[in-house]
Amino acid sequence: MFKNLLKNTDYVVVACIFILFIIGVIAIFSAGYATDVNKDEYIKQIIWFGAVLIMMIVIWCIDYNTFDIFGYILYGINLILLVAVLFMPSLMGASSWFNLGGILYQPSELMKIGYIICSAKFFSILKNDVTRNNKKKKWIIIAILACLFILPVCLIILQPDFGTAMVFVVILSFMLFKYGIKYRYILMCIGIALIMIPLVYFFVLNPTQQERIKVFLDPELDPLGSGYNAIQSKIAVGAGMLFGTGLLKGAQTQYGYLPIKSTDFIFSVISEEMGFVVSAFIVIVYAVLLIRLLRIAKNARDDFSSFMVIGVAGMMFFHFVENIGMTIGLLPITGVPLPFVSYGGSSMITSGMAIAIALNVSARRSKNVFLD
Repeated sequence: MFKNLLKNTDYVVVACIFILFIIGVIAIFSAGYATDVNKDEYIKQIIWFGAVLIMMIVIWCIDYNTFDIFGYILYGINLILLVAVLFMPSLMGASSWFNLGGILYQPSELMKIGYIICSAKFFSILKNDVTRNNKKKKWIIIAILACLFILPVCLIILQPDFGTAMVFVVILSFMLFKYGIKYRYILMCIGIALIMIPLVYFFVLNPTQQERIKVFLDPELDPLGSGYNAIQSKIAVGAGMLFGTGLLKGAQTQYGYLPIKSTDFIFSVISEEMGFVVSAFIVIVYAVLLIRLLRIAKNARDDFSSFMVIGVAGMMFFHFVENIGMTIGLLPITGVPLPFVSYGGSSMITSGMAIAIALNVSARRSKNVFLD
């Protein structure tokens, strides 16, 4: 059995995450080099990655047909934690983390995995021929899918963390395209979104969040306040030019002008000190990773596994686009990390679990893999 698993595993995906991790560790080392507070973050990142690799191997070995049970448990536990975290002290403007003896745990991260697995299971049921002849069952499944999405998203918005909430929107969108949703429903959703944007802006967002949007459109409105992060990030990206200023030689990175540089703005560190060449290479690696994930989903042996991998692709796509987009000023600044590159245990565990699920599906694309 393991011979077939090893043979069928997509090693291009494995290579991609190792490349991203190596570049990330180098950047994290540089980001913390000139400070006493974050100097050992690169060591912690290596330890996290080692632990996550072991977890990935375990997930890879398990038959993915049992994942739905794990998904329900993961979803339920983190849903409870998303309620509890609302009563935690605010950190960086949001009540999103539990402080576990100095280790920050963000329940919305693992909720992404629980949501992907649970939604994949019910989408696969919905796509089954049985529901087409049973309208009552079909609408029950649709109602369950709606609840699975609405509950965590509403709780995450209450934190407030709109960046993470958008991850769930993109995951759902990828799954809906996989399901084959009719275009009229897509246009309807776009229309509703356009109507909701001004309503959310004026009646849901607090003044600080409204200010972030204004500053995103024009960072110079508050260059020393809300616009500071965006301006410093773009300066760092531009300063790197083609080949970068050199490791440990970036002015924005080493002199502390660049904020939150080992997590949210790690791509700015890479752009400044390693230049456009390495930055573009990272984009190419992510593009290859996404293409391989879509390929795995296409060749999956059943709908459940295919929907899971599509959900993983949606999650990776949003993180990649949003994080890089915000560092170069094309998208609003959020706390969305760059998978396998940004520092952080919660992000590393979530990304590792997601990729392990995809590798599990790729290894079992042969229908006879369990019989050998």
